[in-house]
This record gives sequence, C-alpha cells and structure tokens, in this order.
Amino acid sequence: MAETKKKYIITVNRQFGSLGRPAAEKAAELLGIEFYDRDIVERAAKSANISVHEASELDEKPASFFRMQYPLGMGPMGSQDAVFKAQRQFIIDRASVESCIIVGRCSDFILKDMPDLLRLYIYGSYQHRLSNCVHDLHMENKDAMRMIRSVDKARDKFHQEYAGYLPSDRDHCDVQLSSDGLTVDELAAMIAQIAKVKFGLN
Repeated sequence: MAETKKKYIITVNRQFGSLGRPAAEKAAELLGIEFYDRDIVERAAKSANISVHEASELDEKPASFFRMQYPLGMGPMGSQDAVFKAQRQFIIDRASVESCIIVGRCSDFILKDMPDLLRLYIYGSYQHRLSNCVHDLHMENKDAMRMIRSVDKARDKFHQEYAGYLPSDRDHCDVQLSSDGLTVDELAAMIAQIAKVKFGLN
C-alpha cells in the first residue's frame, strides 16, 4: 500500500517589503506544495460576482476604511464583506484537501483550528524593507516610504477587524522571522526547514 503523504498548512503574514511573499512562494516550490496568494483574490471575485479589479481594490483592507470614505453608507462596504467571505471559503476549501502555503488574508485566524498548521510572520527593519522596495521592486524612494506606511497600516487594520488581533501578535503566531540580511532563497530555505522539523517531513 502506498504511503499517504502528510497534509499540512503554512500561513504567512508579512510586512510590506519584507520579502515574505516571494520567500513563501519559493518555500512552496521547495516543499512541493501549492501556493496561494493572488489566486485567492481571483476566486473570491468570481464567487462575490465582482470584477478582479474591484476585488483587488478591496483586498486586505478593513471595512472601517470604507466607512471613513463613505460615512453616509454609500460605497463598497458590502462588496468588501462579500470578498472576505468568499476568500474565507476558498481558504477553508483548499486547506481541507491539500498541503499548501497561504499568504495573508487572515488565513492564520480562519484556519486556527486546523490540525498541522504552522503560522509564520515575516518582518524586517524599516531600512531593510525600504531597500528591498527600491532595489528589488524598482520603486522610487518616496513611493516606497508611502507604500510601506499605507500597506502595513491597511493590513494591520484589516486583520484587527476580521481576526480581532494584529498579524504580529505573538500569541497567535508560531514563528516570527526577520528577513534582515537574508535573500529570498535563504528565507525560503528557513521556512521550508521549519516546516520539515515541525511536521516531520523527509
């Protein structure tokens, strides 16, 4: 009888510019498992019956963000909640049937009761992340500074609103990794090694 492969899930929260996303994608390749990030947005858009562009605009932004912009109740708050519900269902569906790495979108909270779960948080110093944005993402310095502030703030508020805690909360995270001084490949190798140790993988 063929040996059944162990199923496990890795969720990755990350600061903007920390290399968390590309490292998570590379780690999935090293482990030979699926990787989900943009796919979640595209599937959620289809389920919520809205365009991928609109779903991307709503992605990982708190409903309170839209309440501030549309105080009289107009605007995309309903769509935002619909997108989150669709993302949640997609995350649960995939995690139920296969090993995978899932980036952001409160996946650590959504899957908190899932067996064989590893919750990671990737962070970096401000200067390190700024350098990554300028050199790896080819952003202008002022644009990188603005994006670091705005994206981190939006992700934190989104996570706080839907999960009830910040993505960096140590009580809801198994391992926190600083990407300072590491390449994408080095960070990915660390993620893969942690998974192998935790889940007893060969």
